[in-house]
Amino acid sequence: MLRKKNILTLSRSAIWLLLILFFGTGFSAFSQKTEVDSIKIKKEVVVHSPRKATIYSAVLPGLGQIYNRKYWKLPIVYGGFVTLGYFINFNNELYVKYKQAYSDILDTDPNTNSFKDLGVNPSLYESDKITQFTERLRIAKDGSRRNRDLVVIFTAAFYALNIIDASVDANFFNFDMGDDLTINWVPGPVICMDQKGIGFHCKITF
Repeated sequence: MLRKKNILTLSRSAIWLLLILFFGTGFSAFSQKTEVDSIKIKKEVVVHSPRKATIYSAVLPGLGQIYNRKYWKLPIVYGGFVTLGYFINFNNELYVKYKQAYSDILDTDPNTNSFKDLGVNPSLYESDKITQFTERLRIAKDGSRRNRDLVVIFTAAFYALNIIDASVDANFFNFDMGDDLTINWVPGPVICMDQKGIGFHCKITF
């Protein structure tokens, strides 16, 4: 009877020991999990707006490229505008000069002779060659004006291209450019001219 009582007491002691170990290890694991979860850092997704990039480039060329962090494009943008601006000014100066010379050679005022400052052969001013020289001035005037207008059009197109470039870059800003690019070839049915056959399908995963 005493032995049975001892066994019962031992069993109760074992049960209490198991309960203590269970709750102790359980709460310990819970506290460790809470501690690990508490130090997790959520990676914030940067919202990149194509609308902002478009507006920035429209307001100030190159600003959209800065917003997209494509700083290497800034010399191209500003270099292009500087070059186009130079040719606009160059052709406009020629147009003003030839226009004034053409106007002076057509009037009868002897004091308006800016055409003589063009550095051409003075024999062209003679009566038998003046008509040909006048035609050359007209062609030069019209040509310089046409070239100036063309460069202005190119500048407008370059300005639009700057906006389009910023918008496209902004749309692909968060695009995954990782190396996880796979191509899988799988068999599949092919229907051609109402004829069924077996072929291969190419599946690209990226």
